[in-house]
Amino acid sequence: MADIIKKATRESYGEALAALADKYPNLVVLDADLAAATKTGIFKKACPERFFDCGIAEANMMGVAAGLATAGKIPFASTFAMFAAGRAYEIVRNSIGYPHLNVKIGATHAGISVGEDGATHQCNEDIALMRTIPGMTIINPADDVEAKAAIEAAINFDGPVYLRFGRLAAPVFNDTSSYKFELGKGITLRDGKDITIVATGLMVSEALNAAKQLEAENIDARVINIHTIKPLDKDIICKAAAETGLIVTVEEHSIIGGLGSAVAEAVTECTPVPVVKIGVNDEYGHSGPAVDLLKEFGLCADNIAAIVKKAISNKK
Repeated sequence: MADIIKKATRESYGEALAALADKYPNLVVLDADLAAATKTGIFKKACPERFFDCGIAEANMMGVAAGLATAGKIPFASTFAMFAAGRAYEIVRNSIGYPHLNVKIGATHAGISVGEDGATHQCNEDIALMRTIPGMTIINPADDVEAKAAIEAAINFDGPVYLRFGRLAAPVFNDTSSYKFELGKGITLRDGKDITIVATGLMVSEALNAAKQLEAENIDARVINIHTIKPLDKDIICKAAAETGLIVTVEEHSIIGGLGSAVAEAVTECTPVPVVKIGVNDEYGHSGPAVDLLKEFGLCADNIAAIVKKAISNKK
């Protein structure tokens, strides 16, 4: 069996921007003094005249991006998720969201897997914040292949897009030759009749591993990858709810306002079934190795499998 390739989606972000530069001459990239970390330095090296370092002034960077969008450019404003969604929220809301400008926000280092940077940098609230902005599209890719496809899809979409990327290397499970990214469409990675696991981002591969564990115990779990959290693919969610009668959501984000909340809201409108949310509870993270933190917060295959079994038991 071949070794599993792993790559952080923040690296995919930098590589994709550079690779797409010639194809999209209006593409420009902004960063807030973090180009080495967000990997936009790859684009800077390829196209220095189209790269703008705005310094440690994230709110100003969003305003600059808004101005560039009004001039016909396709700006990617890049920084850590904590600063993109948190520090710059008001500018994103009023200067990008309200006029519905064609700005793409590349938010890296999201979630608990930021690791040693600790609670101040582990942004587990960004999806919730961005979901409240009318007209904001939110994409949280699961691996390198999906991330690169999502970036090009964002370029071709007219309107504000929040793209969420991680620091930790994630398993690459999609095949470039066959993968097709459709904005707003979930993907059924594994069919199943007993329960549905709905996952996003880094947690998709963990959900797949959990499903394999459950299969050994004669539990048939469906796994759905939701890369576009807003707009949510309600059709695939409601179909799964009707066919399996039970949903478990998994996200590297707070259980308040993220994927789990979006799925629960959708299900109550179409096919009310129990929705069990796995994510970061109403608490802050703390400093530590990323992999250890994910396990501590229950964001791993073993805990997903355990929660699924408990949910099925309660259902009976």
